[in-house]
Amino acid sequence: MLNSLSIRDVVLIERLDLHFDAGLTALTGETGAGKSILLDSLGLALGARADAGLIRAGTEQAVVAASFSVGDGHAAQVLLNEHGLDSGAEILVRRIVARDGRSRALVNDQPVSVGFLKKLAGLLIEVQGQHEQVGLADPANHIFLLDAFGVPPAPREAVAAAHKAWRDAAVRLKEAERRIEESAREEDFLRHAADELAKLNPVHGEEEALAAERLRLQAGERRAEAIASAISELRPKDRRASGPAAALRAAARALARVTVPAGHVNPAGPAMAALERAEIALAEAEDFMERLAASEEDDPRALEATEERLFALRAAARKHGVQVAELPEFYAALRAKLAALESGVADIAALTAETARLRATYVEKAATLSALREDAAKRLEAAISSELPPLKLERARFVVERTMLPEAQWGPRGADAVRFLIATNPGEAPGALDKIASGGELSRLMLAMKVVLTGGGSVETLIFDEVDSGIGGATAAAVGERLARVARNVQVLVVTHSPQVAARGAAQLRVAKRVVAERALTDVEVLDEDARREEIARMLAGEVITDAARQAAESLLRI
Repeated sequence: MLNSLSIRDVVLIERLDLHFDAGLTALTGETGAGKSILLDSLGLALGARADAGLIRAGTEQAVVAASFSVGDGHAAQVLLNEHGLDSGAEILVRRIVARDGRSRALVNDQPVSVGFLKKLAGLLIEVQGQHEQVGLADPANHIFLLDAFGVPPAPREAVAAAHKAWRDAAVRLKEAERRIEESAREEDFLRHAADELAKLNPVHGEEEALAAERLRLQAGERRAEAIASAISELRPKDRRASGPAAALRAAARALARVTVPAGHVNPAGPAMAALERAEIALAEAEDFMERLAASEEDDPRALEATEERLFALRAAARKHGVQVAELPEFYAALRAKLAALESGVADIAALTAETARLRATYVEKAATLSALREDAAKRLEAAISSELPPLKLERARFVVERTMLPEAQWGPRGADAVRFLIATNPGEAPGALDKIASGGELSRLMLAMKVVLTGGGSVETLIFDEVDSGIGGATAAAVGERLARVARNVQVLVVTHSPQVAARGAAQLRVAKRVVAERALTDVEVLDEDARREEIARMLAGEVITDAARQAAESLLRI
């Protein structure tokens, strides 16, 4: 509901703060007083195109702010939350237009785009005027309005659920077909690569183990070479070469030839003993080295086999663009693709059957919903048609057109396209609301539709701009009665020149233009009971207000 409207420096308005209550509020005043400025100002706050010409002469900017109250879970709150904006029971929209034409839009003092402001405004307020009917005239809204009028929620929810299940299955089918097609294109490569890796049979952690074994074997090979070299020094392969053992024995034999007189100590004895000990030590060293060489003996092909395996793994990893550690997973993926290729035909058949079954379910539920809509359309046509004669639209014919959409356009709301059409004269083919009816006819048609369809959306504030244009008497009274009826459910503001309409208001505001310091200003006055009687009498009588006009005004106010 619109709670307040604050206007600063817009055309003839210097400073204006208005507060609104629920129910029907009538805005009256003489032609040219500035009622259109009020609507232009409100439109500015709700995202209308900014025009520097709206700024009051002598000022640098115009500011308009409108405050709305909404209930918990209102569509406007949902929209604000989706965009990360503060939301609560009150929503304040503000528009600032500078002299250079630039403008700023704010919601709850947070900057937003003008496009977002217009989207939000569409959830808060609706204007029905001589040349602007947005909500009801927009065919995109007609299916929602028809459903809100006469289609229970359960079948609509069933169609939405069936559509989601069908589309999800269709997506799964398409993805399965894509995978099969992709695998089929790669089948030769997949089979060749899988055969190669099957022979290689990579194992998790194998590269690290092989690299460590390779280092161990290389180190062992180096040790064996060193021991063999040491042994070869003790035992030369060339038999003609003398090794240390032969040298020791030759030295011992030479010393044994030393002769010593009887009774004398052999001076070579210590040397011979040392040679004997050296020969024994040399034999022990040779024995130790033999045993060490035996302990270092590995399979002579172990290092070669280890390196072959390691290099084969690394070559396969490079070939397939993966790490060696990833080869087991890559091999498993290849096998999975081949398995999917082999079992894909059965999977595709199952998914195709499931998708067809879910489509049939959707078609069945959509047909049920279509039948309910057809019935609701007839009832809506009858309900709105009954409202037309009192509004001087007795020759008009209101039609709800329901057609089947092509399958590509079926959606969660079903398979129907719904349009509201009007024929204003007998024999005419029904056409779009805003193309067939004149401004006044369209405004009254919108009123008739609002009487029947109130409650079909989130909008809680309606504004009718001169819906009574070109009518009077009983027709004006019928307009006023219907505006009051709509106002039982939503807030209604009506700009009117009709006393019959104004008298129906729960409140009345008079827009007037006055001159201050040789400058015209527009002001708005909240009328009490006596002032309302005088204003309605003026609307009845013109410039000279007679007692008869006052009595007639009193009668209208007592209705």
